[in-house]
Amino acid sequence: MAISKKDRELLSLYQSSGADLFFEETPQNHQGSSASSRITRHKQSAPQQPLKSEVFTERSASRIMADNSNNFQELCEAIRKFDGCEIKKAAINTVIYDGQVDAKIMAVGEAPGANEDEHGIPFCGQSGKLLDNIFKTICLSRKENLFITNTIFWRPPGNRRPTPEEIDACRPFLEKMIFLLQPKLIIIVGSTAIESLLRIKSVSMNSLRTQNHLYSNCYLGSNTIEATAIFHPAYLLRQPVQKKAMWFDILKISKMIEPFIS
Repeated sequence: MAISKKDRELLSLYQSSGADLFFEETPQNHQGSSASSRITRHKQSAPQQPLKSEVFTERSASRIMADNSNNFQELCEAIRKFDGCEIKKAAINTVIYDGQVDAKIMAVGEAPGANEDEHGIPFCGQSGKLLDNIFKTICLSRKENLFITNTIFWRPPGNRRPTPEEIDACRPFLEKMIFLLQPKLIIIVGSTAIESLLRIKSVSMNSLRTQNHLYSNCYLGSNTIEATAIFHPAYLLRQPVQKKAMWFDILKISKMIEPFIS
Protein backbone atom coordinates (compact mmCIF):
# COMPACT_ATOMS: atom_id res chain seq x y z
CA MET A 1 0.00 0.00 0.00
CA ALA A 2 1.36 3.42 -1.00
CA ILE A 3 2.18 5.84 1.82
CA SER A 4 1.05 9.39 1.36
CA LYS A 5 3.34 12.36 1.66
CA LYS A 6 1.58 13.39 4.86
CA ASP A 7 2.11 9.93 6.41
CA ARG A 8 5.80 9.95 5.43
CA GLU A 9 6.22 13.33 7.10
CA LEU A 10 4.50 12.02 10.22
CA LEU A 11 6.71 8.92 10.32
CA SER A 12 9.77 11.11 9.88
CA LEU A 13 8.63 13.20 12.83
CA TYR A 14 8.19 10.11 15.01
CA GLN A 15 11.61 8.78 14.01
CA SER A 16 13.39 12.05 14.72
CA SER A 17 11.78 12.16 18.17
CA GLY A 18 13.07 8.68 19.01
CA ALA A 19 9.92 6.63 18.42
CA ASP A 20 10.62 3.28 16.77
CA LEU A 21 7.59 1.26 17.91
CA PHE A 22 3.99 2.34 17.81
CA PHE A 23 2.86 0.12 20.64
CA GLU A 24 4.62 -0.94 23.85
CA GLU A 25 3.36 -2.74 26.93
CA THR A 26 4.95 -0.06 29.14
CA PRO A 27 5.25 3.68 28.53
CA GLN A 28 8.49 4.79 26.84
CA ASN A 29 10.44 7.97 27.51
CA HIS A 30 11.66 9.42 24.22
CA GLN A 31 12.65 12.81 25.57
CA GLY A 32 16.16 11.83 26.62
CA SER A 33 18.99 12.95 24.39
CA SER A 34 21.17 9.87 24.90
CA ALA A 35 21.45 7.19 22.26
CA SER A 36 20.38 4.57 24.82
CA SER A 37 16.81 5.95 24.75
CA ARG A 38 16.52 4.80 21.14
CA ILE A 39 17.57 1.16 21.74
CA THR A 40 14.57 -1.07 21.16
CA ARG A 41 13.40 -3.74 23.55
CA HIS A 42 14.11 -6.30 20.82
CA LYS A 43 17.86 -5.80 21.17
CA GLN A 44 19.41 -7.78 23.98
CA SER A 45 21.29 -5.54 26.37
CA ALA A 46 24.68 -6.58 27.70
CA PRO A 47 24.55 -8.26 31.12
CA GLN A 48 25.45 -5.95 33.97
CA GLN A 49 28.71 -6.66 35.72
CA PRO A 50 28.42 -7.02 39.50
CA LEU A 51 29.96 -4.36 41.65
CA LYS A 52 33.25 -5.17 43.34
CA SER A 53 31.47 -5.28 46.68
CA GLU A 54 29.13 -7.93 45.30
CA VAL A 55 31.88 -10.31 44.17
CA PHE A 56 32.69 -12.98 46.77
CA THR A 57 35.61 -15.29 46.08
CA GLU A 58 36.27 -18.61 47.75
CA ARG A 59 39.14 -16.92 49.53
CA SER A 60 36.79 -14.42 51.17
CA ALA A 61 34.45 -17.28 52.04
CA SER A 62 37.24 -19.01 53.97
CA ARG A 63 38.06 -15.73 55.69
CA ILE A 64 34.44 -15.34 56.80
CA MET A 65 34.34 -18.92 58.07
CA ALA A 66 37.61 -18.43 59.95
CA ASP A 67 36.39 -15.15 61.43
CA ASN A 68 33.25 -16.86 62.72
CA SER A 69 35.13 -19.73 64.39
CA ASN A 70 35.33 -18.93 68.11
CA ASN A 71 37.35 -21.95 69.20
CA PHE A 72 39.52 -24.71 67.77
CA GLN A 73 36.67 -27.22 67.45
CA GLU A 74 34.55 -24.76 65.47
CA LEU A 75 37.51 -23.99 63.23
CA CYS A 76 38.07 -27.69 62.45
CA GLU A 77 34.40 -28.06 61.58
CA ALA A 78 34.59 -25.01 59.30
CA ILE A 79 37.58 -26.50 57.48
CA ARG A 80 35.70 -29.75 56.93
CA LYS A 81 32.70 -27.86 55.53
CA PHE A 82 34.73 -25.59 53.26
CA ASP A 83 34.30 -26.32 49.55
CA GLY A 84 36.52 -23.59 48.14
CA CYS A 85 39.32 -25.92 47.02
CA GLU A 86 38.66 -28.09 43.98
CA ILE A 87 41.24 -30.62 45.19
CA LYS A 88 38.86 -31.53 48.02
CA LYS A 89 36.63 -33.33 45.50
CA ALA A 90 39.36 -35.87 44.71
CA ALA A 91 40.61 -36.25 48.28
CA ILE A 92 39.65 -39.10 50.61
CA ASN A 93 40.04 -37.17 53.86
CA THR A 94 40.33 -33.64 55.18
CA VAL A 95 43.71 -33.68 56.95
CA ILE A 96 43.75 -31.02 59.67
CA TYR A 97 46.19 -31.85 62.46
CA ASP A 98 47.87 -34.33 64.74
CA GLY A 99 49.48 -33.94 68.15
CA GLN A 100 48.70 -31.88 71.22
CA VAL A 101 46.39 -28.87 70.95
CA ASP A 102 48.01 -27.25 74.00
CA ALA A 103 51.57 -27.73 72.70
CA LYS A 104 53.86 -24.70 72.67
CA ILE A 105 55.64 -25.91 69.53
CA MET A 106 53.81 -26.03 66.19
CA ALA A 107 55.18 -27.60 63.01
CA VAL A 108 53.53 -26.54 59.75
CA GLY A 109 54.11 -28.63 56.64
CA GLU A 110 53.06 -28.27 53.02
CA ALA A 111 50.19 -30.58 52.00
CA PRO A 112 48.98 -34.12 52.61
CA GLY A 113 50.45 -36.93 50.53
CA ALA A 114 48.90 -40.28 49.64
CA ASN A 115 49.37 -41.83 53.09
CA GLU A 116 48.11 -38.70 54.84
CA ASP A 117 45.07 -38.58 52.59
CA GLU A 118 44.29 -42.22 53.28
CA HIS A 119 44.60 -42.01 57.07
CA GLY A 120 43.58 -38.37 57.65
CA ILE A 121 46.77 -37.64 59.63
CA PRO A 122 49.56 -35.22 58.60
CA PHE A 123 53.08 -36.60 58.22
CA CYS A 124 52.19 -40.26 58.64
CA GLY A 125 54.07 -41.62 55.61
CA GLN A 126 57.76 -42.27 55.10
CA SER A 127 58.73 -38.60 55.30
CA GLY A 128 56.59 -38.24 58.42
CA LYS A 129 58.45 -41.06 60.15
CA LEU A 130 61.72 -39.36 59.29
CA LEU A 131 60.44 -36.07 60.74
CA ASP A 132 59.33 -37.85 63.93
CA ASN A 133 62.79 -39.36 64.33
CA ILE A 134 64.44 -35.99 63.78
CA PHE A 135 62.24 -34.30 66.38
CA LYS A 136 62.74 -37.19 68.79
CA THR A 137 66.43 -36.28 69.08
CA ILE A 138 65.43 -33.00 70.77
CA CYS A 139 62.61 -34.48 72.84
CA LEU A 140 59.76 -33.28 70.60
CA SER A 141 56.89 -35.71 70.08
CA ARG A 142 53.40 -35.29 68.74
CA LYS A 143 52.25 -37.60 71.57
CA GLU A 144 53.53 -35.20 74.21
CA ASN A 145 54.47 -31.65 73.25
CA LEU A 146 54.13 -31.06 69.51
CA PHE A 147 51.26 -29.94 67.26
CA ILE A 148 51.50 -30.67 63.51
CA THR A 149 49.41 -29.29 60.67
CA ASN A 150 49.72 -28.27 57.00
CA THR A 151 49.11 -25.18 54.89
CA ILE A 152 46.67 -27.20 52.71
CA PHE A 153 44.15 -29.63 54.16
CA TRP A 154 43.57 -31.83 51.09
CA ARG A 155 45.96 -33.82 48.95
CA PRO A 156 46.77 -32.17 45.61
CA PRO A 157 46.34 -34.68 42.76
CA GLY A 158 49.53 -36.59 42.07
CA ASN A 159 51.16 -34.99 45.11
CA ARG A 160 51.83 -31.87 43.04
CA ARG A 161 52.75 -28.57 44.65
CA PRO A 162 49.70 -26.57 45.80
CA THR A 163 48.83 -23.62 43.61
CA PRO A 164 48.96 -20.05 44.97
CA GLU A 165 45.16 -19.97 44.77
CA GLU A 166 44.88 -23.10 46.92
CA ILE A 167 47.34 -21.67 49.43
CA ASP A 168 45.37 -18.41 49.57
CA ALA A 169 42.08 -20.25 50.04
CA CYS A 170 43.37 -22.16 53.07
CA ARG A 171 45.51 -19.41 54.60
CA PRO A 172 42.70 -17.80 56.71
CA PHE A 173 42.09 -21.13 58.45
CA LEU A 174 45.77 -21.56 59.26
CA GLU A 175 46.02 -17.99 60.51
CA LYS A 176 43.03 -18.44 62.81
CA MET A 177 44.41 -21.79 64.01
CA ILE A 178 47.67 -20.16 65.04
CA PHE A 179 45.76 -17.40 66.83
CA LEU A 180 43.59 -19.86 68.74
CA LEU A 181 46.44 -22.18 69.76
CA GLN A 182 49.00 -19.46 70.53
CA PRO A 183 52.20 -21.50 70.02
CA LYS A 184 55.50 -20.08 71.24
CA LEU A 185 57.49 -21.35 68.26
CA ILE A 186 56.45 -22.27 64.70
CA ILE A 187 58.69 -24.68 62.81
CA ILE A 188 58.02 -24.11 59.11
CA VAL A 189 58.64 -27.32 57.17
CA GLY A 190 59.40 -26.80 53.49
CA SER A 191 59.14 -24.02 50.91
CA THR A 192 55.36 -24.17 50.38
CA ALA A 193 54.77 -23.59 54.08
CA ILE A 194 57.20 -20.65 53.94
CA GLU A 195 55.21 -19.17 51.07
CA SER A 196 51.98 -19.48 53.04
CA LEU A 197 53.14 -18.25 56.44
CA LEU A 198 55.85 -15.74 55.59
CA ARG A 199 54.55 -14.83 52.09
CA ILE A 200 58.06 -15.22 50.71
CA LYS A 201 58.56 -16.61 47.21
CA SER A 202 61.61 -17.58 45.19
CA VAL A 203 64.04 -17.37 48.09
CA SER A 204 66.60 -20.08 48.71
CA MET A 205 65.85 -22.47 51.56
CA ASN A 206 69.54 -22.37 52.41
CA SER A 207 69.09 -18.68 53.15
CA LEU A 208 65.77 -18.90 55.00
CA ARG A 209 66.63 -21.82 57.25
CA THR A 210 69.62 -20.01 58.75
CA GLN A 211 67.46 -17.09 59.88
CA ASN A 212 64.92 -16.65 62.64
CA HIS A 213 61.63 -15.04 61.69
CA LEU A 214 58.79 -13.23 63.44
CA TYR A 215 55.40 -14.43 62.30
CA SER A 216 52.26 -12.30 62.45
CA ASN A 217 48.80 -12.26 60.91
CA CYS A 218 45.59 -10.25 61.05
CA TYR A 219 44.27 -12.14 64.08
CA LEU A 220 47.42 -11.68 66.15
CA GLY A 221 47.37 -7.92 65.77
CA SER A 222 50.64 -6.43 66.99
CA ASN A 223 51.74 -9.71 68.57
CA THR A 224 54.35 -11.89 66.87
CA ILE A 225 55.45 -15.51 67.18
CA GLU A 226 58.98 -16.70 66.70
CA ALA A 227 59.42 -18.95 63.66
CA THR A 228 62.18 -20.89 61.98
CA ALA A 229 62.36 -22.92 58.75
CA ILE A 230 63.70 -26.39 58.02
CA PHE A 231 63.95 -28.65 55.00
CA HIS A 232 60.96 -30.83 54.27
CA PRO A 233 61.74 -34.47 55.16
CA ALA A 234 60.66 -35.58 51.68
CA TYR A 235 63.48 -33.41 50.33
CA LEU A 236 65.93 -35.09 52.70
CA LEU A 237 64.85 -38.49 51.38
CA ARG A 238 65.73 -37.30 47.87
CA GLN A 239 68.88 -35.46 48.95
CA PRO A 240 70.43 -37.36 51.91
CA VAL A 241 73.50 -35.16 51.77
CA GLN A 242 71.39 -32.34 53.27
CA LYS A 243 70.81 -34.28 56.50
CA LYS A 244 73.99 -32.76 57.89
CA ALA A 245 72.58 -29.25 57.42
CA MET A 246 69.31 -30.42 58.96
CA TRP A 247 71.19 -31.62 62.05
CA PHE A 248 72.62 -28.15 62.67
CA ASP A 249 69.14 -26.66 62.23
CA ILE A 250 67.74 -29.08 64.81
CA LEU A 251 70.50 -28.17 67.27
CA LYS A 252 69.49 -24.53 66.87
CA ILE A 253 65.83 -25.41 67.46
CA SER A 254 66.72 -27.40 70.58
CA LYS A 255 67.99 -24.20 72.18
CA MET A 256 64.91 -22.26 71.07
CA ILE A 257 62.48 -24.71 72.66
CA GLU A 258 64.26 -25.10 76.00
CA PRO A 259 61.97 -22.62 77.82
CA PHE A 260 58.82 -24.34 76.59
CA ILE A 261 59.36 -28.06 77.16
CA SER A 262 60.28 -30.02 80.26
